[in-house]
Amino acid sequence: MAVKFPEHITLDEAWGILSSAFEGYSEKFKTKLEISAALGDILTEDISASRNVPHYAASAVDGYALRASDTAGATPATPARLPEGRWQWMNTGAALPDWADAVLMVEDSSQEEGELVVYRSLTPSANVRPLGEDVMAGQIIAREGEPGTPALISLFLCAGIDEVPVKRRVRSLFIPTGDEIISREKWLVQESQRSGTVAESNSLFIAASFKRWGFEVDVAPILPDVPQILREYVEKGTAEYDLVLVGAGSAKGRRDHTIEVFEELGEVLFRGVRMKPGRPAMAAVIAGKPVICLPGFPMSTAVVLWSLVYPLLRQFAGESGDLRQLVRESLGVKDIMETRLLVQHSSSAGIEEWLRMKVARVGDRLYSWALTSGASVLWALAESDGIAMLPASALECERDTRVDVWMTRGVDLDRRVLFQGSDDPAIQLLVTPIRRRGADFASRAVGSMGGLAALSRGECHLAAAHLLDEDTGGYNDVFIERFSKGQKWARILVFYRTQGIIVQSGNPKGINSFHDLCAKDIVFSNRQPGAGTRVLFDHLLKEEGVAPEKIKGYAQICTTHMEAANRVYTGLADATLGIKSAADALGLDFIPITEEPYELVVPEEYLEHPGIRALRASLEDAEWRRKVEEMGGYRWPN
Repeated sequence: MAVKFPEHITLDEAWGILSSAFEGYSEKFKTKLEISAALGDILTEDISASRNVPHYAASAVDGYALRASDTAGATPATPARLPEGRWQWMNTGAALPDWADAVLMVEDSSQEEGELVVYRSLTPSANVRPLGEDVMAGQIIAREGEPGTPALISLFLCAGIDEVPVKRRVRSLFIPTGDEIISREKWLVQESQRSGTVAESNSLFIAASFKRWGFEVDVAPILPDVPQILREYVEKGTAEYDLVLVGAGSAKGRRDHTIEVFEELGEVLFRGVRMKPGRPAMAAVIAGKPVICLPGFPMSTAVVLWSLVYPLLRQFAGESGDLRQLVRESLGVKDIMETRLLVQHSSSAGIEEWLRMKVARVGDRLYSWALTSGASVLWALAESDGIAMLPASALECERDTRVDVWMTRGVDLDRRVLFQGSDDPAIQLLVTPIRRRGADFASRAVGSMGGLAALSRGECHLAAAHLLDEDTGGYNDVFIERFSKGQKWARILVFYRTQGIIVQSGNPKGINSFHDLCAKDIVFSNRQPGAGTRVLFDHLLKEEGVAPEKIKGYAQICTTHMEAANRVYTGLADATLGIKSAADALGLDFIPITEEPYELVVPEEYLEHPGIRALRASLEDAEWRRKVEEMGGYRWPN
């Protein structure tokens, strides 16, 4: 059967198809609303006042209405005296008598024997709000394209207007689907969930995004992977709403039924967009309404929201613009920074890629690097400073490649330090005390060797190391001398920490020594080359006389202590080498092997950097030290 719709198209092609299909759709939203219901809605015409505001001449003060000519020459020394019948008491806002043309403030007068004594001469219209002072009948008081504001709504009433022409708000519906999706309530109530299930978090992201954009969205109950049920909800949704979003079901698995429902109920516009993430996106016209399928993974959902849903909402509002500019609006981009890639990045051929980026300035270089790129990873989006869109032509982006980052977060780059080096949970706990001291701390876990190499290349402000020298049994000295190349690097001994073997709770494999680890049939979770823990492990293997290839899982690489420990926790490995705090955090057993010094290394030129000063002060922070001690496996230097 021939496919009747485009597949695997570019983002620009997808937007072109979608925007053309609903060209002129914005006319459907033109209506008239009672003024109190028009708050936030966009006016579709200029609005003119029907009445003068105020509609009469009014006193602007408490005092006396009179003729200005009767006060000529009046001063405190030579007051004018007016008999009864030539003046009248006025409260503020009262209508001025026809015969009067001014109002004397009460403090500029007195009364004696029925006469008004006037101590100030007035000119006509003094202290009088003239008819139409605020607004004249026929005057334009609001213009097309402006939103209804509290001030305008109040003014409309005063100007004799009860209804205004507006674009009503788009009514949108999100339908989450999937047998594996767990509702928010059930997810939070149950401490443990069965494997293969996920929290239905996409509706929270979608609703929050709509709210930030000034729109609203309703959320349907979670639907099972049953075509008939989805069909019923899509039919009902397109009857009641202007825009329907369907969550997941866009792939080609046995439980992915969205495409067949779209084909049965309407016309599919396209399926599959050549971008990463967001590739499974598709759209259809059903009952004359746009229906967009959002891929299930959170980052994929986000990308399709930014690149297709938000531009469509703006089109419904009668606004148009360059797609990339609309995407930046959807993201809330504060600035565009030209950066240089800190590390190489590879992209798939012909695919436009969305990267979650972190940014730091070292010296006169502005660097950026991509955070975890998986479509299911939410942390990277929450942690990122901005987004970079790599074009489909970008295959291999070498280190130092120029990349524009759309900054979605304000960052004081002059007060942020970039740390590269050995990972440790205690170091990550420093971010908050550093921020409390007015600076910032960005980090990359690249291992001890990688951190010193980055420091040598001028690609960070500080590194951390715990590298064992096999020849001397000492730590760090030889390696710092090698990488510093004569530069002056300050060293800060933060703490001593316990390294050992991390095994599953209860130690089911009976691993009680490094010899056991090598002799037993186990799966090991290793660290990356250059990590201090990897150097220690290789040294211990050599002492034991065991070749690395004899260790099952030796090539299984993790970049942090917590990642390696998590593999043990989930049963993907039987053991790993790591620090006690990582084992304790996951309730795993720990067999201590050695204690090692953990040092920060800082070029002397950066010692007065605001971020380094805040870091050094934070190392003495009592709350931070208490948290480190509670983690266990650390000892402070004497």
